[in-house]
Amino acid sequence: MMMRLVALIAVIGLARAETPFNHDVHNERVIGGNDAYPHSWKYQISLQMNLHNDGYYYHMCGGSLIGVDYIMTAAHCILSDDAAVYRVVVGEHDLYTYEGTEQFVGVERIIVHPAWNNDLGKGNDIALMKLSSPVYNNGFVEIANMPASNQRLPNNFSCHITGWGLVDFVGTIPDILQESPIAVVSHPICSTYEWWGSLALETMICAGGDGVISGCQGDSGGPLSCFTDGEWRVHGVVSYGPAGECNQYRKPTVFTRVASFQDWINSVSRLDG
Repeated sequence: MMMRLVALIAVIGLARAETPFNHDVHNERVIGGNDAYPHSWKYQISLQMNLHNDGYYYHMCGGSLIGVDYIMTAAHCILSDDAAVYRVVVGEHDLYTYEGTEQFVGVERIIVHPAWNNDLGKGNDIALMKLSSPVYNNGFVEIANMPASNQRLPNNFSCHITGWGLVDFVGTIPDILQESPIAVVSHPICSTYEWWGSLALETMICAGGDGVISGCQGDSGGPLSCFTDGEWRVHGVVSYGPAGECNQYRKPTVFTRVASFQDWINSVSRLDG
């Protein structure tokens, strides 16, 4: 079965704003979303890159804070093996306004899943980044809860997608973090011919596909947050969507299923004791 899919990553430059603390950031929203209540998703991060070594940082992907010095994102967000070109922003809400809640942290080490081979349809689209210094609890950051190993979500289970990605197919970009409820499409449905077919693997979560709500370019690596076992937990990492318009009917946003990679995540963390 031949079907075009695209990574939901984007690096888009805008006019530079002069702000303190080197908060120069260029962006490239969740389709069908709304402005998130400030700091309601405290583990959401903005992964930014100094693309041209000129002091300008560009938002390229989302991610989740999973430890005081670790974030989780998508493997396809890693455009360079040089950790020095990245920074992570926690406590962020408005990408273009310095609000005093942000912490800007460098990256010390990049750990891409060993089975990632740059083919979105083969899965394993997950990576961790060890930060150069731990973040501190200033009231605007929080470490994400994770699902139980191999936990599965039922069809039509309501989760939330968040990010600073494009809000429409003409390239409208947000400054405020966007959020939207989005319904899980179970694997037996998503893997049928009418949906994603063989491109939907057991190690992925499909969500959306109603032609209204979806992730889009710039949302890659960000969390799929679902309320399970009494807590909001990051069940997915934004991976891919359809080529062309992001919110296509029966072509839901596809996420790396975090529960399938818990053993690997734990093994990486244990390396640091």
